[in-house]
Amino acid sequence: LFSESNSRRAVNRGYLGGLLRLYRDWHRNDVSNNYICIRRGLLLCLKHMTNIKLGRETFLGSQGMEILFTSVQDYLSCKNLDPIVNTVTQILRKCYPKESLPVAKVRSSYSFPLPGNAKDGPACEVSEGKRLKGDYESDGEEEAENDLDNEEVDSKEEDYYDLETDVNKLRSRPVLDRPEVELQQYEAMCPELSHSFQELESETEEEKVLEDRTESLPFTPSHFIPSATSVKHINCIWRNQTVTEMGLDPGEKDFKVSRQSWTKEEKCTGDQTDKKRDIAEAAQDTDAHEEEYPARSPVLNLRPLPKDAAWYQKVLYPECDTSINPNPGGRLDHSDIVTNLLERHQGDIPFHSPGFYMARAKSVKSIPDYKDLAFPDFWGHQAPPYSKPLLERKHGVQRDKVLDDVRRLIQPDDVIGRTVFDLDEPSHSSPGAPGCLTFFSKFESGNLRKAIQVREFEYDLLMNADVNSSQHHQWFYFEVRDMKFAVPYRFNIINCEKLNSQFNYGMQPVMYSVKEALQGRPRWVRAGHDICYYKNHYRSSAVGEGGGTRGKFYYTLTFSIKFPHKDDVCYLAYHYPYTYSTMMSHLDSLEQNRNPKKVYWRQQTLCQTLGGNLCPLLTITAMPESKKREDLEQFCNRPYVFLIARVHPGESNASWVMKGTLEFLVSSDPIADLLRKCFIFKIVPMLNPDGVING
Repeated sequence: LFSESNSRRAVNRGYLGGLLRLYRDWHRNDVSNNYICIRRGLLLCLKHMTNIKLGRETFLGSQGMEILFTSVQDYLSCKNLDPIVNTVTQILRKCYPKESLPVAKVRSSYSFPLPGNAKDGPACEVSEGKRLKGDYESDGEEEAENDLDNEEVDSKEEDYYDLETDVNKLRSRPVLDRPEVELQQYEAMCPELSHSFQELESETEEEKVLEDRTESLPFTPSHFIPSATSVKHINCIWRNQTVTEMGLDPGEKDFKVSRQSWTKEEKCTGDQTDKKRDIAEAAQDTDAHEEEYPARSPVLNLRPLPKDAAWYQKVLYPECDTSINPNPGGRLDHSDIVTNLLERHQGDIPFHSPGFYMARAKSVKSIPDYKDLAFPDFWGHQAPPYSKPLLERKHGVQRDKVLDDVRRLIQPDDVIGRTVFDLDEPSHSSPGAPGCLTFFSKFESGNLRKAIQVREFEYDLLMNADVNSSQHHQWFYFEVRDMKFAVPYRFNIINCEKLNSQFNYGMQPVMYSVKEALQGRPRWVRAGHDICYYKNHYRSSAVGEGGGTRGKFYYTLTFSIKFPHKDDVCYLAYHYPYTYSTMMSHLDSLEQNRNPKKVYWRQQTLCQTLGGNLCPLLTITAMPESKKREDLEQFCNRPYVFLIARVHPGESNASWVMKGTLEFLVSSDPIADLLRKCFIFKIVPMLNPDGVING
């Protein structure tokens, strides 16, 4: 039966039905499990015969799904029978009828007219509504699944023809790879080389000595970092700088600088002038965008929390008998809620202010035109007080989830199938139905396209694809409310695309509880149990949808969560979220808290995105010791270090690494001070703002 021709011949002669009857007889009579090898041998024959389409059709017609599913229900807790259970699960998973995703179209709910395109929407959109009950895998396609609990993705071997590294290729070239005239366009990105440092004149020598004495630390860093004076370049060019602007040291009359023609308006006269100019440029860019998109008004509100005054009385003031004064009907206005929250905020989250964040978020441009703020981003969060190890995977969890999916097919009576959230067709959803959760994701970086209630405490979720695309389903971030206390809710994200995931190796989603935050514990925590990631029975049926491939399989990420409070408002995410507004407000806080006499900081606009958001470019280095020639020369000769993050919007961990890097570089740590004196850091903290904003 290993060959396709033998399998087809056996199916045509009716052997498949006979094997099913024979297996069922052995299952009924082998009560002491003495003949496991014989029973598994029969299953292996069925497995080979169902590798072809004809075999799978015959298997379904012979009630094979029901027979095998019923036979393993009593064996799930017995490890000695794992060979039988695993083989049965593989057969059931392979023969499950393939379906398209339960969405009208696979393409993203959001579309954006790209410059130069005649049409606003995508060129090709094919309906995905039709089910594929009779659509199977091609003949001869067999799943290599020897152990469902330890699925591994086989790595493809590659031929390496050159195992030696040519060191000469790593050395810098003696000449420029582009004409110098072409490289001059990047001078606008290096305004620090034309800075006049007028602020250094106002600092007296006594103040400088006192400051050095105050900030010096009594130890020397053990890390080896080259000294600032040892960093020299042969060709020193003070771009756009004249002798008059810089001022020559009296003892260095013979030092010559190439003089360039400058108009008075182009001269850089100090840090305050630079800052005002940058703010004016940013405001000009914002005004220009608002003129281009006049319909987008910066109206933004905090996500509405339960407006019952008793809820706030219990959460905000559990120890107090006095009540919050509600409006008639026991409801609170949104302004009253925000006012109470801001008064409640302890301000103990470094570099975060709720009011500051809300002000920044109002200027964000999004394709769906977000009107709401997610509570975790508004309120902020503290680091967990302890490190949490990877979750130990429960034995047999993946096959149990696969069997639960099979139960839907053969026992459909208990399947609710009610849509409770839908980005595409909000009118077709029934949010707030009795006994079901309420979902929401239309906020910055949010991603949840559809939620379907399968059973009372189980939901199928679908993520939204990238804008103008039908691919890249990984990041999720959504709100859920109206839950019951200590009840395990199961969530199945059914349109994942990657072949494997860290969720199979101990990773957990993160959860944020509003009640916990208002009680003094504002934290994202790792949560969830019975977590696994596996290939499901959904696949793409359309061709040409934004690069979609016919027959592409989807994967399910499933996890169960017990919420800590009843009727709470919680947020679930793939990883700790970090929004564009968080980054911009963080940069503002860093600039305000830095030491301007020690840290040179400049924030420019690298570009304006297609969505109309500004992409910041930071320059961080140490201020020169003085305006003497050798100090200014050392400043201009510092080598550049380029750092970028968030090229892929779904990798929010990169932003947290960048956040810590920025805070360290502007700190008073002696190593940070030495790094600033040795290098000029050019940093793009978020290279894809639109992707981050739109989730």
